[in-house]
Amino acid sequence: MAKNSKDLLLQLTSNQVEGPFVTIMLNTQVAFQQVEKSHLKFKNFVKEAKQRYEKRYPNLDWSVIQEKADSILNDRDFWRNGSKSLAIILTPHETFVHPLSIEVDDQYYVGDTPYLLAIIKNAQFNYSYYVLALNRDSMALYKMENKKLVEVPLPADAPTTLEIALGTERDDSRGVLHYRSSSNLGNHAGHGTNTKEEELEIDWSNYYLAVGKYLKDFFETEEKLPVFLYGLPENQTLFRKVVRSIHVDQTISVPSSPTQLSLQELEKNLESIQKELQEKEVLAYQRLMDGKYVHHLSDIKQSAKTGRIGQLFIATSNLTDGFGDDPDTEYDWRQELNSLSIDTLINGGDVYVLEQKNAPGQKGLIASLRY
Repeated sequence: MAKNSKDLLLQLTSNQVEGPFVTIMLNTQVAFQQVEKSHLKFKNFVKEAKQRYEKRYPNLDWSVIQEKADSILNDRDFWRNGSKSLAIILTPHETFVHPLSIEVDDQYYVGDTPYLLAIIKNAQFNYSYYVLALNRDSMALYKMENKKLVEVPLPADAPTTLEIALGTERDDSRGVLHYRSSSNLGNHAGHGTNTKEEELEIDWSNYYLAVGKYLKDFFETEEKLPVFLYGLPENQTLFRKVVRSIHVDQTISVPSSPTQLSLQELEKNLESIQKELQEKEVLAYQRLMDGKYVHHLSDIKQSAKTGRIGQLFIATSNLTDGFGDDPDTEYDWRQELNSLSIDTLINGGDVYVLEQKNAPGQKGLIASLRY
């Protein structure tokens, strides 16, 4: 299974995957009765796809496709996957199943190429990044991927708390814990004859230095992704001041305490990061209007085939919800847009399916040109 929608798009538009393709887009549910409905709808789509497949490809054996579909139908756990929707792509040789985080129009497609518009839309505004949840005396690391937040498991000796990072000394006469600052943390180390308040400030700085040092080594072996801070403003300010070993984003963060929040609550609060990243991306789209572009269908088709398109933007206003009153016409139109998208992707361009207000010049269909 492809790691994300962009990886799947690269795979499906390469010359390594041979068709014909049967693509089924299906919203999924968790409740038992709804799961049964999804199961039945998939089964019916397969029956209808069989008729279209055999009519279009009379010399090919449908049974190899049916066998793959039956394998999915008979896997009861498959239908409780928890995603919002699914893209299921069957070929005579391979099966691709990709969970989506968007709602789709339930439909099947049969053709020489897979239907990719929903997968493209799913990839849109889908950011991967790390979140460092920072308290004064503890931290946790999270990763956002495919619009889902997961906590990154760290080993027992990771500086997840100040005590683990610096160790402790106990003054038994007063029952007070003092933290031993490591000698390799720079000029902040060592308590000397400082006051208790000064010692706490030193421990605070040294703890963040230890966190920064650990994360520097950790990130060297991980995927290179942005790092955003989630913590009170004073914690973020000190961390940015004393830690130079890793790069954290300087403009986007969540300025509140992550203490005692569930994973779901943390994910909800990260919507502000999603919004700011999306606004930056949309602003960059608008600048494309300063360069060369085409917005007539005939010009876009020609440019897609000749590899001139750098970015193709398809507004969702082009797609009638539920296929409208004339499903056959809508089906053919979506296949037209799908062909434009595949030609663009094959020639190294990017394709976006997004709301019209976010497209360059707020146009329904537009392509920026390389030359």
